[in-house]
Amino acid sequence: MTFQARLTAVGLERPDYGGRELGAVLPAALAAVGAGHAVQSRSADSDRTRLGVPRGRHVIVVVLDGLGHQQLDARRGHAPFLRSMVSERITAGFPTTTATSLSLFGTGFPSGRTGMAGYTVRNPRSGELANLVNWEGAYRAEEWQPRPSLLEEAAREGLSVTTLGKARFAGSGLTHAALRGGDFIGAERLEDRVDIAAGVARKPGISYLYWGEIDSAGHHHGWGSSEWVAALEDADRELKRLARSLPRDAVMVVTADHGMVDITGAPRWDVAEVPGLREGIQLVAGEPRATHLHLEPGVDPDAVVARWQDILGVHAAVGTRQDIVDAGLVGKMDPAVADRFGDVVVAMAGRATVVDSRTQTPKSMELIGVHGSLTPEELYVPLLTVAAD
Repeated sequence: MTFQARLTAVGLERPDYGGRELGAVLPAALAAVGAGHAVQSRSADSDRTRLGVPRGRHVIVVVLDGLGHQQLDARRGHAPFLRSMVSERITAGFPTTTATSLSLFGTGFPSGRTGMAGYTVRNPRSGELANLVNWEGAYRAEEWQPRPSLLEEAAREGLSVTTLGKARFAGSGLTHAALRGGDFIGAERLEDRVDIAAGVARKPGISYLYWGEIDSAGHHHGWGSSEWVAALEDADRELKRLARSLPRDAVMVVTADHGMVDITGAPRWDVAEVPGLREGIQLVAGEPRATHLHLEPGVDPDAVVARWQDILGVHAAVGTRQDIVDAGLVGKMDPAVADRFGDVVVAMAGRATVVDSRTQTPKSMELIGVHGSLTPEELYVPLLTVAAD
């Protein structure tokens, strides 16, 4: 069975790169304010038409970390304002994880072009793990991900560009890698970001507001928990207030970077404890739902694929680096970043996970909600729009 056939057989789907996908959102927003010419990598006007983003003097794009389309649909009664917005769904990229998705969102390019290959990746200079969220173990962000961000390109064209997030993110590696450009305003509370956003929206331009509490609640309590629902309700209330505060001719677009699955009681394999998984593996990177395997010199990737597929069975689709390119999971692969991806890549199905207790902390292995793979629960995110009256 081919890798592409295995993906289908275990219920995994492919990102819609170039279509209805997260990388089209910022280009569409820029086209909506008449700045589509700032986007050199794709047709911003086509993205706007495809996603149905209304034209306006100012567009604010809100990213609610961890709010998958299916999770929102299942808890829509707790989000009356979001439910009232014009609602569509789009796909994230692969892996379905924050560092990868924010880079797709911020540059318009899939991970095969940006090298933002997961939560942790192999640093090709050191051979050790680099964390692309807190940027530990990685080198300078602009070297790691040199493609210009769309915000940077828009600001260079003279458009007013504002990012709203926690103050500590202003100088972070991930921000510089994926979302550099324009003005960054730090505000800890969502209500403070909403107040600032309403003021920024009075002048023509584009703004981006990030909120991570839904994802955090899902990781620690599960997306089916009361804590997750409370985080959704908080976001719904504040975004309703933002919509009511927007000036005329402003547009708000709400989306997310990935969805989530709860894994309590689901199958889990620990590479450190299973000889058939450990054999020939030099380094395990990625995350429990999307794993990169870097092999010892001379080890045949096809043999590792066969062995891992046999052990994991219907709980995964296992393929080589070339397999994931051929299947369209990461877009066109830039040779300069190819070694960020594993020689073998594992996409988990259902709610199953693979961990490596030799490098992962006990705390990380205790998370209830996780993401990274290509189930509909992880891949599809909402695209919600509202234009101020």
